[in-house]
Amino acid sequence: MQSFRTELENPLVEKDIIELEKKIREFRQGEVPEEKFRSLRLARGIYGQRQQGVQMVRIKLPYGKMTFAQWKRIADVSDEFSNGNLHLTTRQDIQIHFVSLNRTPELWGLLAEDDITIREACGNTVRNVTASDIAGIDIDEPFDVTPYAHAVFEYLLRKPFCQEMGRKFKIAFSSSEKDTALVFMHDLGAIPRIKEINGQQIRGFKVVIGGGLGAQPHLAITAHEFLEEDFLLPYIEAVLRVFDRYGERSSRHKARMKFLLQQIGIEKFTELVKDEQKAVAEKIIKIDTDRFELVDLPNGILPGTKIQIKNKLNFEAWKKTNVRKQKQEGYYIVYVRVPNGNISSGASRRLIEKLRPVIANDIRVTISQNLQFRFVKEEHLEYIYSLLESENFAAAGIDSAADIVSCPGTDTCNLGISNSTELALVLARVIEDEFPEFLQRDDIAIRISGCMNSCGQHGIGTIGFHGSSMKVNGKVLPAVQVLIGGGKLGGGEGRISNKVIKLPSKRGPEILRYLLNDFLANKNENQNYLDYTFEKGERYFYDLLKPLADATTLADEDFIDWGHEEKFATAIGVGECAGVMIDLVATLILEADEKLSLAEENIQNNVWSDGIYQAYASFIHAAKALLLNHSVQCNTQTGILKDFDIHFTEKGLYNGSASFKEMVLQINQNEPSQEFAVEYLEQAKAFNTYAHAFREQLVNN
Repeated sequence: MQSFRTELENPLVEKDIIELEKKIREFRQGEVPEEKFRSLRLARGIYGQRQQGVQMVRIKLPYGKMTFAQWKRIADVSDEFSNGNLHLTTRQDIQIHFVSLNRTPELWGLLAEDDITIREACGNTVRNVTASDIAGIDIDEPFDVTPYAHAVFEYLLRKPFCQEMGRKFKIAFSSSEKDTALVFMHDLGAIPRIKEINGQQIRGFKVVIGGGLGAQPHLAITAHEFLEEDFLLPYIEAVLRVFDRYGERSSRHKARMKFLLQQIGIEKFTELVKDEQKAVAEKIIKIDTDRFELVDLPNGILPGTKIQIKNKLNFEAWKKTNVRKQKQEGYYIVYVRVPNGNISSGASRRLIEKLRPVIANDIRVTISQNLQFRFVKEEHLEYIYSLLESENFAAAGIDSAADIVSCPGTDTCNLGISNSTELALVLARVIEDEFPEFLQRDDIAIRISGCMNSCGQHGIGTIGFHGSSMKVNGKVLPAVQVLIGGGKLGGGEGRISNKVIKLPSKRGPEILRYLLNDFLANKNENQNYLDYTFEKGERYFYDLLKPLADATTLADEDFIDWGHEEKFATAIGVGECAGVMIDLVATLILEADEKLSLAEENIQNNVWSDGIYQAYASFIHAAKALLLNHSVQCNTQTGILKDFDIHFTEKGLYNGSASFKEMVLQINQNEPSQEFAVEYLEQAKAFNTYAHAFREQLVNN
């Protein structure tokens, strides 16, 4: 591969890109094990696809915000390195697919010129920090959460305690008690509140932790009813440190935050977080909110071309569903329905050019895979609609049953079982053509995933589907598991959908017709769909849909998945959405060396806290390597410390300390001072030397 170099204003970004290029070269030359390289690649937003030899690159947009320049940069990059498609995700990222691994450093360098990162967009890291798309313009918000979401993103990027956790960690901020960011399904979520203390109005957050979807969904539980704003970042750091140390690492299916909470309970977890506060460098962190108060408003000067709208009735319907007032007087929010979250680079560039005069330089990707424009004047709505109409993005029904969330499924994902994207388009057409009244309602959320992992969030759909398969008379056909009754309740609370029945995928439209016709026929006056599903219960919907399970009426087309021509066959690869467990002894020793080098670098630069944590990580990696040499499997960092004392210290194989565990856990017994950092680094160096010598002795014998 050709060497790539860039010069950027941010030396940390330049270092990241050069390091990626170096690791790709070493991997190609066989100098870096595949497992180690995969972990590094994922932490740089580069994800393997279903198609061999190409990558998906996930572009990280904190709380979904992008400027015109950033949107254009992403479109240009997609043209040069990908297939010209921008895929908007439920985590407010943008993904581009079919990228050559060798070109990813160059791609990253171009993105960085407009301050866009791919760092920690995948892998066992803190993923993109999401927030309500209406943050800052929400009529109901007590204050704008945007500065806080941005501060969390900036604070955690490249932090050593969240680079190689047992699993990914997701954080969300809702703008009000309505919980439009769905914090109830996140590892950590925050809802803004104001409390009067000693006669003063104090900002703070309700904080919930331990939510998650996947094959075993779990609702978040309340950690704080009110956490003052200045304690937010230190608290989040302490939570991540505890998760890193105590979280499961051997079984990735049990490694999320929700499982740790289930295992030790909220009281014990809270106690551990409190104990960890001593190791956090700053106990109080004031977040700068001033820099987010200025808005880059449009000039309102339209081009001279005459505005032409093809269908006035559609325009009026669009205004009712896709346009909303914002809290700033005289301005409106405009939403764009983006089917399956896919918008071309060409359409993006044309919209950018023509939208500049009429929307703020602040475009948001929403958690429903749509786009949002803000600070729109009422007199410009017709012009904006005409632009969207010309690009086929003028569909009404934001937040309606037709506004379906879906993951890429079998289009590009290794884990996809059956197609989700084409099914989403088909079901949306059923709503638009047969049930247009549901375009005016926001109480039905249809969510589709290609497998049980819930990237399409089927686990909280009022109507959900996840990809599966069925065998009938010895033949396999594509299927969907139908789920009913999930959704948000507000205030950080929600409801998980119930698995009802598995049915052939091609019967998806009939499933939807059964459900909606039943609701229209039997609902009480003004009853919403979530309440209706709760009233009726799981068994009711099983009985309702059971006739669609009749295998005697299957036709040949039922054995062909949506969007395909060939007969269905399951072809599930190895997924990378959770990263990879690395248990190779040589790789662990190498990682211990790397952590030690990073610790020295940080301490030389007076970054005591990060240096201490890198030294801690060096201890952990080296100890795990030696334990694996003794065939001792470890599933948590605390387990490594305990087992090392049992198998090495107590047997006289290690004499560096009376208790290895106590020596290493000095990390949360001391303030992160220069004195402690230097002392702890020397202890880590001594242990690293011991580990190398012990390992060499074993190899030679």
